[in-house]
Amino acid sequence: MEKEKILITGASGTVGSQVLDQLVAKNQYAITVFDVNSAKAEKRFAPYSDKIEIIYGDIRNKADVAKATKGRKKIIHLAAIIPPLADEKPELAQAVNVHGTKNILETMDKDAFFLYSSSISVYGDRIETPYITIEDPLLPSPHDEYAVTKIATEKLIRESNLNWTIFRLAAIMGYGNHKISALMFHMPLNTPMEVCTPEDTARAFVNGIEHQEELLHKTFNLGGGKQNRILYKDFLQRSFDAYGLGSVDVFPDHSFAEKNFHCGYYADGDKLENIVHFRKETLDTYFAKVRAGISPIKRFFASLFKGIVKRVLLKKSEPYEAYKKQDAALMVRFFK
Repeated sequence: MEKEKILITGASGTVGSQVLDQLVAKNQYAITVFDVNSAKAEKRFAPYSDKIEIIYGDIRNKADVAKATKGRKKIIHLAAIIPPLADEKPELAQAVNVHGTKNILETMDKDAFFLYSSSISVYGDRIETPYITIEDPLLPSPHDEYAVTKIATEKLIRESNLNWTIFRLAAIMGYGNHKISALMFHMPLNTPMEVCTPEDTARAFVNGIEHQEELLHKTFNLGGGKQNRILYKDFLQRSFDAYGLGSVDVFPDHSFAEKNFHCGYYADGDKLENIVHFRKETLDTYFAKVRAGISPIKRFFASLFKGIVKRVLLKKSEPYEAYKKQDAALMVRFFK
């Protein structure tokens, strides 16, 4: 019996890699991956070269996209320009995230099932109202270009005459594969977070393709659940502890923004869990894996030079620079 054809975009990314691993392990589908040709993608796909079809191309090019979508009856669309690059290059984010998705919608088979990865960022700053439901208004924080592209793309999907489902992903945390960037300081320390691991997130997509009837034409909040809720300061402290970096409290006042980020708790997140049963990880298992991935030598030197490390990190803090320079425009953005 011929296997059903499935397409994954962004399969070399944090979540996409896990989706690929899980789908290959199931051995139920004829898998095609569509990605930009890069050393990272080639290395990621190499172990599966005899098990998957690899199509390299540019999602902004409709002809490239058409080659990937033709005949695929299930599409998991994860490819996107994410922060901080999305905020630094909003035109690129628009071209890839919005128009790239439009290319998929216009070239995919009309009876295919399309699963889309959106983001909690569409809800904007929820420090004062941390509990989020799918009915809440979409109010992206100022300068959050990524959220703007996600809202625009969701609109395109809903207006299409296709079979679609949208998952709005909470804070997705991998194990040591997130590069330190200025965004670390954009998030207020009292931000409520609901963490979900790449494995659990991928499982929601992989299991979701078998539940088209229950998911069809609906949007769901995808998060790790009550057991994975934490304040950003506590999450950051546990991360610092894992690396041997000491206390977060040593950063000076105004190092972290006080408003205009995103994240929160998904009050209705169990709705998706009850359908696709994707949650296996907890904050404890997450940090256990983080610790396991840090060599004793790396932890020793991080601990030894933690003061230097923190000074290097502080140089990335845009809120702190804005405060030092008394930049009124940026201070309004970052501080109450």
